[in-house]
Amino acid sequence: MRKEKKVRVGDRAPDFTLPDQTGKPVQLRDLLGRGTVVLYFYPKDETPGCTLEARAFRDSYDRFTARGAEVVGISSDSVAAHRRFAARHGLPFLLLSDRGASVRELYGVEKTLGFLPGRVTYVIDQAGVVRHTYSSQVRATRHSRVALEALAALTEAVF
Repeated sequence: MRKEKKVRVGDRAPDFTLPDQTGKPVQLRDLLGRGTVVLYFYPKDETPGCTLEARAFRDSYDRFTARGAEVVGISSDSVAAHRRFAARHGLPFLLLSDRGASVRELYGVEKTLGFLPGRVTYVIDQAGVVRHTYSSQVRATRHSRVALEALAALTEAVF
């Protein structure tokens, strides 16, 4: 079994291009050109934990954008599944379809119990450097709160 290199704090975030919920290709580099990116990997649309996590990011979305950050969710679900998930839960942010899990592997997001896609959040500054990571499969709603705290610390350090 090949061991992927895990992306850590201080690393440059690997660039990628994936389709969003409308099918439009989105490149990380383009998002970083506009500000900080909060990139979160999650297992699957419409599962209880992932729905709670997405709603937590939705409910605090204005707080992210007020700090110049864009929220982006990634799972292996299809573009159509993401479109339904975003519409059903009123998600104002991008959901990217990583069908072959290539970006998940690029970031070294580990599986839980050897089969369940991991749940990891990265806060990536405008220069493309990972400033914070948080990994927890069971504490789904903490991802948005921890990312906001990291973003606050990051933006306060800038000013």
